[in-house]
Amino acid sequence: MKFGLFLFIVGVGISLSAHDVFSTKITWSREISRIIDKRCASCHREGGSSFALTTFEQARPWAKAIKEEVLERRMPPFGAIKGFGDLADDEALTQEEIHLIADWVEGGSPEGDPALLDKNPEYGPHSKRNPKTGAEVVVHGTLTLKHPLTIAALRPKNLKQGSSVKVVADSPASAIEPLLWVYNYRPEFDRTYYLRTPLTLPAGARIETFPPDSDIALFSK
Repeated sequence: MKFGLFLFIVGVGISLSAHDVFSTKITWSREISRIIDKRCASCHREGGSSFALTTFEQARPWAKAIKEEVLERRMPPFGAIKGFGDLADDEALTQEEIHLIADWVEGGSPEGDPALLDKNPEYGPHSKRNPKTGAEVVVHGTLTLKHPLTIAALRPKNLKQGSSVKVVADSPASAIEPLLWVYNYRPEFDRTYYLRTPLTLPAGARIETFPPDSDIALFSK
């Protein structure tokens, strides 16, 4: 009798362990798949440049790795901190998107109802911006403009892997303008960052980098 009870308890334990325990209402079908489609699937899809993550079956085994990559802002590989400067083609996740992914993973990564999936997902971003720009001006620490300058794009120069740099404009006629903050630089993701709207600065304005020994190339309009 006791042996039979033991087998029953073991059987129940095995049965329960076969089912995941979820502690979140965030699901793949409703929230997470849409973030992946928008932010990741341009690369992480069938025929893309990296392994596919567009279905629950593909993404679920990578859930903890996805969480770690987005928390460390290594993925998507945009490099610039969101909200510091008004950049075009901003691929970085919003703080809300990061929280949703982290909470989904911590809550057991539930699939949810597949009927809630987007039936016609659009994988973005669709293209990299590469407009024609003008002359290059390199800033090392501080540059005080002798003539007006319209900045269309910025590109870090000579940054070491893992280092960071902030770039701001200090104009006599306005408040300090954040331009770019590259965090935890990775050479394989080196790129030019284009401003959504070119910024015109008057003579006397200063461009500053932090730390001051960092180099930034400015490209005029």
